[in-house]
Amino acid sequence: MTDELELGHIAPDFTLTDATGVERSLTDYRGGKVIVYFYPAAFTPGCTTEACDFRENLGSLQGAGYTVLGISPDPVSRLKEFADAEQLSFPLLSDEDAEIAKTWGAWGQKTVGDRTFDGLIRSTMVIDEDGSLTSIEYNVNPNGHVGRLREALAA
Repeated sequence: MTDELELGHIAPDFTLTDATGVERSLTDYRGGKVIVYFYPAAFTPGCTTEACDFRENLGSLQGAGYTVLGISPDPVSRLKEFADAEQLSFPLLSDEDAEIAKTWGAWGQKTVGDRTFDGLIRSTMVIDEDGSLTSIEYNVNPNGHVGRLREALAA
């Protein structure tokens, strides 16, 4: 596993391409609060559950001042299909080489069924207006995750 991030540290910057082909950098959101969540693959059951949960709660999160960014190793074309199919209105970013996931500690050994392999670890980080990490959660259970996050953030 890659090194996990630490609370209070500045979140590592990134520049990634979103589902519409636009490059987005974390520093573009400085001055606002950001939720960055890493998910393994578009159209899988857990990832669809989590993305739709963010979609359904986006208004209250935005009302509390949060921007949501989803990151996966999917190519841009797959992210566009996913965003369109699930009517996702927040940015989905492509990290095909998983370099950002590795930098953020969201990459490592995982077991699915009887297979063990290196892959993306479902993770969520919250960043304040100054770019500091105020919440870090690895090995997220997608069921009810956004509700728990909203409660923790009082959003």
